[in-house]
Amino acid sequence: MQTLAVDIAATFVDDAAALVTGLGRAALKFVMAPIDRIANACDIAGVLAERRATFRMWRANRGRDGRRFSLLGRLSPFRHLAHLT
Repeated sequence: MQTLAVDIAATFVDDAAALVTGLGRAALKFVMAPIDRIANACDIAGVLAERRATFRMWRANRGRDGRRFSLLGRLSPFRHLAHLT
């Protein structure tokens, strides 16, 4: 049986990790906004919209597998370039 102090500490660590993740995503979205606008303006054939739809479908199906990615895989700057290989 866990003590109250362990539960509080685990909750604090989980909340801190979620806060850092959220702030990182917000900062990345802010930094990437100009690049995304340029990419959308240059996307004549609709390839980016198709890629986004495919990624959303893949992400929705990923939850059913129960697989988890490693921390290194989530932090890799090249993780969204897998479609090029």
